[in-house]
Amino acid sequence: MPTAYFVVRATVSDPAKRKAFDTWYSREHLPDATKSFGVTKAWRCWSLTDPSQHEATYQFAGEASLDRAINGADMKRLVADFNRDWPDVTRTRESFVLAEEFAA
Repeated sequence: MPTAYFVVRATVSDPAKRKAFDTWYSREHLPDATKSFGVTKAWRCWSLTDPSQHEATYQFAGEASLDRAINGADMKRLVADFNRDWPDVTRTRESFVLAEEFAA
């Protein structure tokens, strides 16, 4: 069963809000989402080419566990919490399945 990934891209347009968003995501949202989803690993990044772009990636053991997580009650709660705390931050969500892994 190939590894599956859930990617959330957020646009934090106001530069004055990025530090607070970063702190909130690090201390509250990422730990909550990681525990709620039961992922094997999670990480997040800020874009070097567009500083308003934040990306969080959650790694799942397989597609079935990803589907359970994104269609479950915890996902609805996480989205509601995000919307409450960051109503002006837009997001996109994508799901991926590993096609190939190459060790260099």
